[in-house]
Amino acid sequence: MSGAVLDHRAPGSAPSRSGLARIAAEIRQDLAYRPRPWRRDPARRAAHLRRTVQVIAVLLGSVVVADVVLLAGWQGPDGRRAAVGERPWAALQRNAAGSGDAAAERREPVPERTAGEPARPSDQPTGGSPVAPLQRLHAPHVLVVAERPLGAEVVAAVRGTPGVAAAEVADAAEIRVDGKRVPTMGVDPSTFRSFTPEVTARSDTLWQNIADGAMAVSFDLGRDGGVALGSTVAAGGLRLRVGAYATVGMGSIAAIVSRRTARELGMPEGNALVVSAPKTDSARLRARLRKILPKGTQVVVINPVVVPPKGRTAWPESAFLTAQQVQTVLRAAASKLGSPYVWGAEGPDGFDCSGLVQWAYRQAGVRMPRVAAQQWATGPRIPLAEARPGDLLFWRNDPTNPGYISHVAIYWGNGMMLHAPRRGDVVKISKIYLRNFAGAVRVSPQAAARVG
Repeated sequence: MSGAVLDHRAPGSAPSRSGLARIAAEIRQDLAYRPRPWRRDPARRAAHLRRTVQVIAVLLGSVVVADVVLLAGWQGPDGRRAAVGERPWAALQRNAAGSGDAAAERREPVPERTAGEPARPSDQPTGGSPVAPLQRLHAPHVLVVAERPLGAEVVAAVRGTPGVAAAEVADAAEIRVDGKRVPTMGVDPSTFRSFTPEVTARSDTLWQNIADGAMAVSFDLGRDGGVALGSTVAAGGLRLRVGAYATVGMGSIAAIVSRRTARELGMPEGNALVVSAPKTDSARLRARLRKILPKGTQVVVINPVVVPPKGRTAWPESAFLTAQQVQTVLRAAASKLGSPYVWGAEGPDGFDCSGLVQWAYRQAGVRMPRVAAQQWATGPRIPLAEARPGDLLFWRNDPTNPGYISHVAIYWGNGMMLHAPRRGDVVKISKIYLRNFAGAVRVSPQAAARVG
């Protein structure tokens, strides 16, 4: 994909460079930037936090930290049909907690305790075990998340699927961490470490901390979600120490705990699989796995292996957005200037960087994946000098995994970009900066639909 050559011989209906530049200029005139100050009203901030919902990753992410996106028409375990845009994490939360947030608020409060402290006999922890040394690394390609535990026969069938090199069983659910809804995985530190980026996998201290009851959170959740390293957070009736910032390379997974701690948190047991299949086309593998797995299971490509069609060396202009779609994307994004950055938010009042991109493109009828690393795979990479308004710009700003795509912006034209920068800032138009710049992508709706 990165080596694709653009075919600039556009058909008659394709937008021209000058036409797109004119559209962008008109929008700049119509929507002159006047950022509105964000009044830190506690009620409004609480509303933003309620909308801070990360997603279960979708098809064709890239090198990632973790997102899980709901497919349209998904039905939860309680029989309620999920609304478009709702996340399976929320349904898993309902399944674990009873009947959702309202029910949780009605339950009697449970005294918080630290992971590993004496508990009821039914959830007495077994104590942290020494973590085994790192063995062979496995690149994760597909993330499977089911509503209920996956049986041994299903796991064996996945592991026996042609092309699958390894598969790791884990627990997955959305849990509240200091009031934020955080997609979380419960893992065996000794074996799961092999599926993470090398810099993370090789840290014996990190994995021993997790085995001993600490939580590791993504760099984005720490920096932009305000979860401080070394702090103690409230999570599912426990007090968990944030023992590390660590990118695990799996979409929107923003937190990792041991499976022992996952039991204490009430997470579903064994309802997730991380699959490594380095020599198999990920889209085809996904199709095979969907035939094996229970109905309603999410199968998400998080680090795609793509086998391009034979003979195709260029992307025709017809593969990209029309001029009208580009105009819609730019106007939609510009209509949110001044909206606050909120980690995990997808609008309509607050956004993180990739949530803004997904929302703006949705207004033009383009289905985009949820996280920046997945949006990196929605079309061919292009030189920055050839970028047009509406193209996407990407950065690798995560020091815990320098290869991870951690920020995205919409190219506005004339060396400017429109983006949701970071916590404490607002959606705005800024000059493009080149530090840690990864590249530019021209979005293909067809490619984006395969990813998201």
